[in-house]
Amino acid sequence: MGFKCGIVGLPNVGKSTLFNALTQTAAAQAANYPFCTIEPNVGDVAVPDDRLDRLAQIGKSQQIIPTRITFVDIAGIVRGASKGEGLGNQFLANIREVDAIVHVVRCFEDGDITHVEGKVDPLADIETIETELMLADLESLEKRVVSLEKKARSGDKDSKEQLALIQKSLVLLQEGKPARLTQRTPDEERSFQMLQLLTSKPVLYVCNVEEASADKGNAFSARVFARAAEEGARAVVVSAKIESEIAVMPQDEQADFLEAVGLPEPGLNRVIREGYALLGLITYFTVGPKEARAWTIAKGTKAPAAAGVIHTDFEKGFIRSETIAYADYVGLNGEAGARDGGKLRLEGKEYVVADGDVLHFRFAN
Repeated sequence: MGFKCGIVGLPNVGKSTLFNALTQTAAAQAANYPFCTIEPNVGDVAVPDDRLDRLAQIGKSQQIIPTRITFVDIAGIVRGASKGEGLGNQFLANIREVDAIVHVVRCFEDGDITHVEGKVDPLADIETIETELMLADLESLEKRVVSLEKKARSGDKDSKEQLALIQKSLVLLQEGKPARLTQRTPDEERSFQMLQLLTSKPVLYVCNVEEASADKGNAFSARVFARAAEEGARAVVVSAKIESEIAVMPQDEQADFLEAVGLPEPGLNRVIREGYALLGLITYFTVGPKEARAWTIAKGTKAPAAAGVIHTDFEKGFIRSETIAYADYVGLNGEAGARDGGKLRLEGKEYVVADGDVLHFRFAN
């Protein structure tokens, strides 16, 4: 099960620097000119989770396997991208393929790094990209309306539902609002996602600040956080410069460096966790002597489907799951203690897996 976050932003805001730090590679060329990233670079990164280390310690596991999330570094978007400016068509197509958008916003002054718009204004930068995505969505939806109207008039139920969603989305887009604000029922969600709208994707704003503001942000990032709160998005503060330094540092030197700059952990940990949460994902664990492993599922997933993430046979032949809440597993020092303490539960097909559950599946071959 792959989940992708696309890193977007104007040129020279620190996207590729952030990507390099995320993947701890130089796969994406970070350079001070527009369009240095022509093909999207892809990096698969572990989701930091202290719970997994604790479970492995208790379970005396030989190996630790974290859950992972994919980040795609997409080249800088400029004004006019929706009409093909700056290789816009290619970049918009790359955004369409991701599940969520990580929007890197420049929140620092630096005369040595050119800003494509000539001034540092994070909200204006956000508006530029959001406008291009909305214009692309408008064009996409307007092309579909005529044929859908014909099908809807003939009585096609799916066409009627899709047309209603398109009309609601068009009203928002014409008002300058993203399609993700479109009101829809749970039953309509699948049809809405099939529209593949760029502005329907959840957004995480990453405020790239100067080194001195890496812990608490600055006036620029405060404005981005306020906007995120208004639209139900998320935001984090990082210094891409600091993160790129940490990424190439030996592990045993990182803690001292972080303490010196006043950070409790790398900012990238927050980016990864927020990206994970943005997609509505949670983690469950399996623990044994061979390995302690984290597994990714969507919030609300029932036990059989969760088992299917490990192997499709587990879902097909699902009988029950032996379930221990994380706090009980740790507090009672493992499976045996949880069993003796009455905290190991047998859950059936309707059980909705909770974040942190330690599970062992029983299934028929």
